[in-house]
Amino acid sequence: MATDKTTLFPEISRRKALGLMAATGASLAVPALIGRGSALAAAPDKPTGQFIVGFSQEPTVFNPHLLHIEVDEGVHFAIFDPLFNVDPDGKFTPALAAEVPTVENGGISADGLNWKIKLRDGVKWHDGQPFTAEDVKFTLDLMVEPDFRSWRRAGHDLVRDIKVVSPTEITWRMEKTYAPYPSILASTFIVPKHALGEAADKNTAPFNNAPIGTGAFKWGKRVAGDHIELLANADYFGEGPYLERVIIKYIPDLNVLYTQFKSGDIDITGLQWITPDHYEEAKGLADREVQLVAGSTVESFTLNMGKPQFKDPAVRSALYHAIDKQAIIDALYYGLPTPTETYMPQQSFYYNPDLPKHEFSLEKAKAVLDGAGWLAGGDGVRAKDGVKLAFTCSTTAGNHIREQAQQFIQQSFKDIGVEMTISNLPPAVMWGDYWMTSQFDSVIVGIDFLTGPDPDTSDYFASTSSVATGGAGQNTWQYHSPEVDKLLQEGGNSLVPDERKASYLKLQEVVRNDLPLLPLFQYTTVRGRKKGLTGFTPNVNNRIDTWNIGTWYWEA
Repeated sequence: MATDKTTLFPEISRRKALGLMAATGASLAVPALIGRGSALAAAPDKPTGQFIVGFSQEPTVFNPHLLHIEVDEGVHFAIFDPLFNVDPDGKFTPALAAEVPTVENGGISADGLNWKIKLRDGVKWHDGQPFTAEDVKFTLDLMVEPDFRSWRRAGHDLVRDIKVVSPTEITWRMEKTYAPYPSILASTFIVPKHALGEAADKNTAPFNNAPIGTGAFKWGKRVAGDHIELLANADYFGEGPYLERVIIKYIPDLNVLYTQFKSGDIDITGLQWITPDHYEEAKGLADREVQLVAGSTVESFTLNMGKPQFKDPAVRSALYHAIDKQAIIDALYYGLPTPTETYMPQQSFYYNPDLPKHEFSLEKAKAVLDGAGWLAGGDGVRAKDGVKLAFTCSTTAGNHIREQAQQFIQQSFKDIGVEMTISNLPPAVMWGDYWMTSQFDSVIVGIDFLTGPDPDTSDYFASTSSVATGGAGQNTWQYHSPEVDKLLQEGGNSLVPDERKASYLKLQEVVRNDLPLLPLFQYTTVRGRKKGLTGFTPNVNNRIDTWNIGTWYWEA
């Protein structure tokens, strides 16, 4: 089949690409090769000024390959670089790679199995050491090292025969064709072999608390519980940096986060942004820019299926019936988010619009539990075979809207004979081992399930991706489904979007039926920043606003 220069694989013709772009919208398009953008004329000649980013969660994991969450990537994107990035249109752009590999330029074989990456020459690590292909090989090997607490092995575990051809060229082959791998590489930051390779235990290496990257900013210092300071990298190979300093400030209370944005103490509201109850006031603030941004993150009431309370599908179904999610959206989120039945963003080509629609009904919830033999005891709490329908629900302490949602759900559950105890934790504790190793009972959480624009979710739903059961990944609900595993494999083996789509439509159907997570809504976020900030660009294909922070600057 004829190939097109903009595509990663030959099976995706220009016609298919245009059709996919039309189906998905600009934010979730077919990955394509474009040139790296040049700096705007108004950008300063040298780094100047500083910028204060407010995050409601505290970044605590600075090795980008250890188990981590979205907020940690707020630091990773500033300090490190992948081989190539994904822009807001879903297009791949070169970073440490001199060009994005395609069939046309010889970077990928026609069957997608053999890869050859040409790297930029002259790139330096923050400590002055040269970046080479040895660092790329070290990173790819690290991802699948058995004793390393890797945040993602899916995809990397298919890489074979890595060869360093020269300091600026590396090759490998894939065990099998795996369509999601370009997007996985775009979220794989390269780390230095010389700084981490000799560590006896890479999980606890000094590097993890004083990272060295190639990125636009260098590690400055961290004041735990308060802020992180990043400093301009004058030797950066790419565009920018234009700021002399970036301060990432930790503000766990979302009301305080907004108040500090309103008063000017922070320049931009980062992760968790401005809560909907402040939207009307915020958009009228002088010298501020406030916009609604559709996000690919999905909020859910997540269940730990390793707990005996949730092993019965009837329990999961009844709990879903007992959540009045439309009332939560209308009353607490001012109608801004969109209700959903799936983890897949509704703008995606792979979104399934035909899933069963949620019905809030306490009577149906009770009937389902009655029929499954979960009967109320003397204390009013249902039980079956010695297991009580009693559990904790956790989320980030200080997120007042989620805390109100918990109280609302708690009352509904009580009405059907289910006892839910609220047990919230500081972000660093909540999203650490408690979340990653499945120590929780249930959680209210927002997750961006996709890697860039690719629909693969092996990291979240594959049986091998549960850390609690010996795997590596983010299957924190300990969800194990042979049918899902098969569908993930089928979807990853095809390079043609139309063929892949059938697998992912069915996958969403199975997950919706099994309900390891009870989907609530897809985010519509309220982003706020001071006027004069240039370069800020929402990107649905990355999980954090600072994905391009190297290009931010203040207008003169």
